[in-house]
Amino acid sequence: MKRSPYPLQLTIYLIPIVGLIPSLWTLSGQNQSSDKRAVSRLSVTLTVSWLMAYSVLSLGETLMPSTLWSMRLLYLNGILTTGYFLIDLILVFRLWQGKSPKIPGLSGLANQVFRSKF
Repeated sequence: MKRSPYPLQLTIYLIPIVGLIPSLWTLSGQNQSSDKRAVSRLSVTLTVSWLMAYSVLSLGETLMPSTLWSMRLLYLNGILTTGYFLIDLILVFRLWQGKSPKIPGLSGLANQVFRSKF
């Protein structure tokens, strides 16, 4: 991917949690460039995956009778959230360097899932 003519807009898509709204807006529109759609798909896939895992771990933490298991799930939840934020930050750095903001495996999955719907 060559340097995008609108890196600021693509950066907004990759803001953790908040970038979901403009990404969904872009995917619902018809006249969007392929760069915008690809980054939007990746952003939505990352955010939804993180949100599902975060919810499951939080639910497990509240349902665990043991304090030890509860703390382990909270710790795992913190690691997962930190990883999500770091991945988004790395993707923003790659975008600003003019490199492709892709994640092997996840970018392909995002394109498969959203290509048929949007």
